[in-house]
Amino acid sequence: MMEPASMPDRLSAMFSRCRAQKEGALVTYIMGGDPDLATSRAMALACIAGGADMLEIGFPFSDPVADGPTIQHAAERALARGTTLADCIALAASVREKAETPIVLMGYLNPVLAFGLKKFFRACGEAGVDAIIVPDLLPEESEEFGALAKENGVKTVFLLAPTSNAARRTAATQASTGFAYFVSVTGVTGAREALPSELSAQLAAVRQASPVPVVVGFGISGPEQAKALGALADGVVVGSAIVSRIAEGGSRQARADRVIRFVRSLKRALRK
Repeated sequence: MMEPASMPDRLSAMFSRCRAQKEGALVTYIMGGDPDLATSRAMALACIAGGADMLEIGFPFSDPVADGPTIQHAAERALARGTTLADCIALAASVREKAETPIVLMGYLNPVLAFGLKKFFRACGEAGVDAIIVPDLLPEESEEFGALAKENGVKTVFLLAPTSNAARRTAATQASTGFAYFVSVTGVTGAREALPSELSAQLAAVRQASPVPVVVGFGISGPEQAKALGALADGVVVGSAIVSRIAEGGSRQARADRVIRFVRSLKRALRK
């Protein structure tokens, strides 16, 4: 394993490239193990083939409090196949062998604690995972988490909601070493027809105060919303809309083709 200081900073390089090209970064999400590990690997590679700038791999949990029905069902399908956190770390390592695209693991705190914090971050560093998002971990309670992440060359990402006050915004952006994740709507994940009108001002305020890039997610259902938000943030996250296309079924190749087409349409929209 490389020493953390010598590890490539793929996240910073990606955001710098997107800024230089004057385009928003596209972050795509898939659930590890949905509907099985081999297919989720193919879907991850399909996202990359479609032009994703960053890949989020979710690890399933039985009580995903921040997720809407689409991602909840994906987690249920993955758990039904016996998918574990170790499987999802191995999935990330397998994708890393094929691509240098930044990889972020996203999931809830309980599986991480059950795995063991030290063991978890050591495994993530060895797998080539670039950052970790744990939606139910508060930045004020993340000291050990952040220290172990840094020790293993892994960056941290914390979430902000539209209802976050100034103190919480500062805490989240200061604790984030990779980027900050701004949740575009109150409530759970899921594609929506429209996003809040006040989002522009909220994102501007967060970006002005943040020492790290700010991406926006939750509710982005297609290219038009991605384009609108890409002009306001450093990147956009699309999850449920991709997961739902995977869930439509068909052969692995048919699913991959759907994902590639959709991701390409999103990336085109983000080219300003």
